Amino acid sequence: MQPYRAPLPRWSAPPAVTASIGLHAVAAGTAALVPEAFWWALGGIGLNQVGLTAAGLWPRSRLLGPNWTRLPAAAAERRQFALTLDDGPDPEVTPRVLDVLDEHRTRATFFCIAAHAQAQPTLLREIVARGHDVQNHSHSHRHHFALLGPRALAREVNRAQQVLADLCGVRPHCFRAPAGLRNPFLDPVLHRHDLNLVSWTRRGFDTVSRDAERVLARLTQGMAAGDIVLLHDGHIRRSRRAQPVVLEVLPRLLAHAAALGLHATTLRDAVPPRGNAAR
Repeated sequence: MQPYRAPLPRWSAPPAVTASIGLHAVAAGTAALVPEAFWWALGGIGLNQVGLTAAGLWPRSRLLGPNWTRLPAAAAERRQFALTLDDGPDPEVTPRVLDVLDEHRTRATFFCIAAHAQAQPTLLREIVARGHDVQNHSHSHRHHFALLGPRALAREVNRAQQVLADLCGVRPHCFRAPAGLRNPFLDPVLHRHDLNLVSWTRRGFDTVSRDAERVLARLTQGMAAGDIVLLHDGHIRRSRRAQPVVLEVLPRLLAHAAALGLHATTLRDAVPPRGNAAR
């Protein structure tokens, strides 16, 4: 028998989205009542759309809905940080990442692409068996995810929720958009699934840079309790020594965190389900 879950509060549009809807209504009314103002109204709508697009292209923005960019204050007080790894599981890289985490007695959160998880079910279960957290990174990691409409976004999130829950035995309660990019249609979809949108405090750009030193510097400069750190175990970039950058960076990152007196936690342990946080 499934545990009882209280109904979620009704979704309410973020202030920026509410203002956008109001602006559209005013612009439409103005154009209808004052035809000579049509181009002014159209220009206002255009500027509004540019603003919403910019908010969606800023991964850490909260203008389109709630977005965890740091751990809750209680976790920071415990000197905790969250290590998150995106785009896996990868049959070559993920097992080696798991070994490094074991060596450092560190638990991490894996934002998995559900289609990759379906192709590597044993590896996904190994992630869970070793004490790590699996969360939703969409079903197929579409490059144009931020351009999808409400139905397509719902399919991406829904399918990933089902696949990951079936394989892990636990439903994700956090979601990270591909590349962190999204649009105003995403937040109501996440609300229906009681999913938190999670971005990051600091990222290393390890899927872009071949320079492990620069990636490490981006992650460690100013690193502090409460940080959410982003690396990748999928779509990896190789260093000049032909090694996945994440594998050159990860041991040194964890050693640096330990020297700062920081302890890794998972998002499942640190961040409440969205509905609980709202109550």
